[in-house]
Amino acid sequence: MDKYIFLIPLFPLIGFLINGLFGKRFGKGIISFIGCMTIGFSFLVALFIWKDLLALEPEHRVLTQTLWQWMSVGGLKVDVSFMIDPLSMLMILVVTGVGFLIHVYSTGYMYDDESYWRYFAYLNMFVFFMSMLVLGGNYLVMFVGWEGVGLASYLLIGFWYQGMDNAVAGKKAFVVNRIGDFGFVLGMFLMFWTFGSLSYMDVFPKALELFEHGTLSLNSPVLVAICLLLFVGATGKSAQIPLYIWLPDAMAGPTPVSALIHAATMVTAGVYMVARTNVLYTLAPTALLVVASIAAATAFFAATMGVLQNDIKKVLAYSTVSQLGYMFIGVGVTAYWAGIFHLMTHAFFKACLFLCSGSVIHAMSGDQDMRHMGGLARKMPITYITMLVATFAIAGLPPFAGFFSKDEILGKAFAFPYYPVAGKIIWFIGTVGAGITAFYMFRLIFMTFHGEFRGTEEQRHHLHESPANMTVPLVILALLSVFGGWLGIPELIGKLFGHVPNLLEGFLEPVFEHSSHIVAQYASHAHVSEPVEWTLMSTSVVVAIIGISLAYYIYMVHGKELPRKLAEKYAFHYQVIYNKYYVDEIYEFLVVLPIYYFSVFLWKVIDAFFIDGIGVNGPAWLIKRTSAGARLIQNGYVQTYGAFMLVGLVTILCFFIYR
Repeated sequence: MDKYIFLIPLFPLIGFLINGLFGKRFGKGIISFIGCMTIGFSFLVALFIWKDLLALEPEHRVLTQTLWQWMSVGGLKVDVSFMIDPLSMLMILVVTGVGFLIHVYSTGYMYDDESYWRYFAYLNMFVFFMSMLVLGGNYLVMFVGWEGVGLASYLLIGFWYQGMDNAVAGKKAFVVNRIGDFGFVLGMFLMFWTFGSLSYMDVFPKALELFEHGTLSLNSPVLVAICLLLFVGATGKSAQIPLYIWLPDAMAGPTPVSALIHAATMVTAGVYMVARTNVLYTLAPTALLVVASIAAATAFFAATMGVLQNDIKKVLAYSTVSQLGYMFIGVGVTAYWAGIFHLMTHAFFKACLFLCSGSVIHAMSGDQDMRHMGGLARKMPITYITMLVATFAIAGLPPFAGFFSKDEILGKAFAFPYYPVAGKIIWFIGTVGAGITAFYMFRLIFMTFHGEFRGTEEQRHHLHESPANMTVPLVILALLSVFGGWLGIPELIGKLFGHVPNLLEGFLEPVFEHSSHIVAQYASHAHVSEPVEWTLMSTSVVVAIIGISLAYYIYMVHGKELPRKLAEKYAFHYQVIYNKYYVDEIYEFLVVLPIYYFSVFLWKVIDAFFIDGIGVNGPAWLIKRTSAGARLIQNGYVQTYGAFMLVGLVTILCFFIYR
């Protein structure tokens, strides 16, 4: 099946071209069929390849396909090639599987939009580039997909570009990601300079060979530099501190876009990239510490910002930033498979949450403010139940998917092999952040679905459950939010049910085999006993229950009164958190305005005055003024020319006489 890998990105590309070039002439039924089926075909091809991959021995589960040679310049040789191993297989199943469900959902949510064809063209284009990113056999092909999803994200965030806020949000996402991508490019340059290749099949064996021969040491500066530069790109694409600021504003796009791009696929590209580069990161523990530390700070910081948001999509946006932090904690403490595990479960429950919020917004006639909602559970039972299931999953309660993946990450952080003390701190921050997550997510549930309806009478009459093409994807994603986590049941729990194996860890093990060997050989042997592991697991559940209970006490028992009193009593803290720590304002003051005024200075002083004025326009003005005087001589009168000739002759004679 390796010769059919190219079909996975090809189908979305065909869908993009057909709908993009001719969709305006088609009916919405044809547009929907082309948009959805192309992704469905990609998913089916991925399933067949997965079946063939499982038939191979674990150590041989790598399929490659080279389409053509892209460039050969000196020592740089790059092919347009694809590679499927267990890691890229899992990713492509998530991209195409969840992507297909979101496409189907979009046929209901976006049906009345006048640019329906353009929406599906952009959505197909995004899946094409995301497939390139995941399947690429080298960093340059990955980077093509990396940049492509950035373009698609810009177009989809600003899809309703007639609104200035939407256009600005798209531009902000594009600019911030370009900052991160500059680091990624520098990382690729340094990687090629060090290893002479950008291919995964060349770089990782070369790094291991140099390490074993002593040419590269553990924590070699060049390895740390490569990993940190690549991580700069990841902080932009996957919204980590300090480049997370674009993602909350990205909620300006249609809600299915938020589900696909900003929950299930694009924002996880940075996590995938670090996991793919696991050999280099494992050889650079300092880079891992930076990744895990920034991730922990992001997980906690973003969680606190979600506490006081009233826009239902903004709550989920900050939740996404926070959950991405947990994924990076996983890959940052060398638990690469755990980070990918949480990436997968997050794709299920966060896509479900975003699509449920879209269902609510659809019923509320476009209103996204939770203060205008309430009591929707009775009117929208399917949306309520599916969103409640996904909320249990993100809160980390067993037996829902988020419990298994988040608990695995926190447990591995506690036993961080390279930096045990830092690991304990990261575990504590992550555990507190998990409690905050449970609080603000159930705040969303209570404000939206419980109590009395607080909207207008017109909205009350419009309330209804979404149609089947929107609710069926919700049900499927809700089921995955429960059972998806059972693929990675930890050994401790598996023993209780007759030694149930950890299927996902076993499936991904060959990808991270070399890293596991390095950690076992060169890092401290951090071992967590079963009693400690049970304690850590119980602690995370108790913290989540405390967060849920607190949300219930404040928003259900006391309703509006207690939140108002707390806001008045802690006015300063309330304003700081409500305004998201004024980070956007700080960026505006320290970064945007200085660059703006410096640009104005370059424009008006350097460009307009010196370059244009003195350098270009100045000589032109001087010649013009000189020519204006000189042209009086050329007046066309013979007597004038004769007079000048006479003056010239007299001048010459005088020169020779008096010399």
